[in-house]
Amino acid sequence: MSGPTASVAGPDDRAEIAALRTRVFVDEQGVPAELEQDAADETAVHVLSRDDHGRVVATGRLLLRDRGTAAIGRMAADASVRGRGHGAAVLAELHRQAALRGVVEVELHAQVTARGFYERAGYTAVGEEYEEAGIRHVTMRRRLG
Repeated sequence: MSGPTASVAGPDDRAEIAALRTRVFVDEQGVPAELEQDAADETAVHVLSRDDHGRVVATGRLLLRDRGTAAIGRMAADASVRGRGHGAAVLAELHRQAALRGVVEVELHAQVTARGFYERAGYTAVGEEYEEAGIRHVTMRRRLG
């Protein structure tokens, strides 16, 4: 028996991804809608995971930087699937996509409540906690390969 899988999103997936992110970040967590989507969405590599009914239930994005680095962000999983491997599948695919593009280190701004999830995926916190969009965060990094 295999667990959830993730794949690179195409243009036709954008509306479902936006709806999921709105549910998680805006409706559930109270992030202002104007902060949730930004211009980086146009150039990011978006990854998604679907449930058995074909619904997008987890997503994240990869933003390429210079010198072999990238940022992962907008990681979101529908409340109905948390703890079931969809977020881990998205993160693993984001790592794979980063490595395919020559990235050697990824960074993300983790919500403090998700810190353990990222630590289990090999991330280390760097610096102190801070507030972003009204939520406590910590910057985390991981080397790839």
